[in-house]
Amino acid sequence: QVQLVESGGGLVQPGGSPRLSCAASGSIFGIYAMGWYRQAPGKERELVASITSRSGSAKYADSVKGRFTISRDTAKNTVYLQLNSLKPEDTAVYYCNANQLYNNYWGQGTQVTVSS
Repeated sequence: QVQLVESGGGLVQPGGSPRLSCAASGSIFGIYAMGWYRQAPGKERELVASITSRSGSAKYADSVKGRFTISRDTAKNTVYLQLNSLKPEDTAVYYCNANQLYNNYWGQGTQVTVSS
């Protein structure tokens, strides 16, 4: 089992730049990619960004390209999502995700609310 614990959400003003963290623990061997998803009220969960464990190759949703940055610290088993230039439409619960060959794990989610 893999445990994922997110942190860093909260109430942010438009244009703000919080950083989300996701710490992985447990049977983390074999995780080949991690990602951040988000789910806004009344909408489906969507992939925001992902990063591969070995090469650090990152992918982004078109809606966040140029504003969000995903990164990883392999020594700390932690993945980060830097959110910049936040807009009200970025308001959502952000979930961390980890992929192994036969398993897919989710964190509990962290709320990000963009409002003045």
